[in-house]
This record gives sequence, C-alpha cells and structure tokens, in this order.
Amino acid sequence: MHFTRDELRRYDGKSGRPCYIAYMGMVYDVTDSTMWEEGLHLNEHMGGEDLTSFMENAPHGDDLLEEFPIVGRLVD
Repeated sequence: MHFTRDELRRYDGKSGRPCYIAYMGMVYDVTDSTMWEEGLHLNEHMGGEDLTSFMENAPHGDDLLEEFPIVGRLVD
C-alpha cells in the first residue's frame, strides 16, 4: 500500500484510529506499542508523521522498528 503524507496523517492513533509512522520511506504500524499511547510518543512525536529526520537524535537505533509491521510505503 502507498501513503501520501496527507493519507499518513489520518493514522494518528487518536480516537481508536491506528497509529502509523514513516521512516526512510517505509510506513510502520506502531499501534500496539505502549510507547505510542493515543498516538503520542514521549510527548514529542505524533502518530501519522514521517520521523526520518528525528531518528538520528533518538535514544535508540532504527533497528527498534524491526519489531513493528510494515504496512506500506510513503510516496510524495
């Protein structure tokens, strides 16, 4: 499945919606993560966003994303 940035924003994890994030062009479903309650990650990042530019400053590596299913690709 392909997601535009506008489509990705619909998956914000709020009001029972799934929580998806993008990284390096891939879209991940982080809905079941306890670190993404109600679409918010550590009061800093919102679901439905491309987090590629933020990962280099994260306290974890991108290998953490291997725990989550890939549900599509981000397209511009």
